[in-house]
Amino acid sequence: MFEAAFRALGQMATPPFRSILLKSAGLAVLVLVVLTIGLYNLAAWLGGEGGTVAQNWAEGMLGSIVVTPLHVLGWVLVLALGFGLFAGAIFLMPAVTALTASFFADDIADRVEAEYYGADPLGRPLPLARAAFEGIKTALLAMLIYLCAMPFLLFAGIGALIFFFAAAWLLGREYFELVAMRHHPVAQAKALRRFHAGSVFVAGLFIAAFVSIPIVNLATPLFGTAFMVHVYKRMTGRRELG
Repeated sequence: MFEAAFRALGQMATPPFRSILLKSAGLAVLVLVVLTIGLYNLAAWLGGEGGTVAQNWAEGMLGSIVVTPLHVLGWVLVLALGFGLFAGAIFLMPAVTALTASFFADDIADRVEAEYYGADPLGRPLPLARAAFEGIKTALLAMLIYLCAMPFLLFAGIGALIFFFAAAWLLGREYFELVAMRHHPVAQAKALRRFHAGSVFVAGLFIAAFVSIPIVNLATPLFGTAFMVHVYKRMTGRRELG
């Protein structure tokens, strides 16, 4: 897999990839800004009106004994989200790049397959609806893990490991399926991913490491897709051109 990673990194610097990089990075920045604003507003609401509403509802349902624990929990969530905004360049990027990758995976995979695997049939472009569905699903799961891991980051630091391995699983899964679905029906591509689950997870570790590097992680869709094309070809026994 190290060879596949080095080849993906090398191809990212070529002229054909630069235009895709500019478009995917621009979309990633836009999505990141929208997510950050949304989380900021959520934190503000939890710290004000939202927290009061939840506290009044819980007190009416369960009695005054829950007021103090609920108040503490509310501030924990606010602090977690606030810390998340500060560290968002790292912890929001798996969700952001998962979404943006779904729009550019075909262009990237086409270029990699044409250069390295020209003797094989090129993959079929995914329908936009299917690609968007996969990207949105992975992004939402990444956001859910992000929110769950934040309290552990504040108090134990183990949240960083939880988030890293979860991101590896999610990103490995998404990028492999985006590549595999270009060559197989959806059900078969997902079955192939399950059959190679261990290798796909290890491949996901490379993508999770890449996405954890600030600024550089804007190029994650390019690296992740190009890298996973090589991984997929090796898993399925395809040979390189020449």
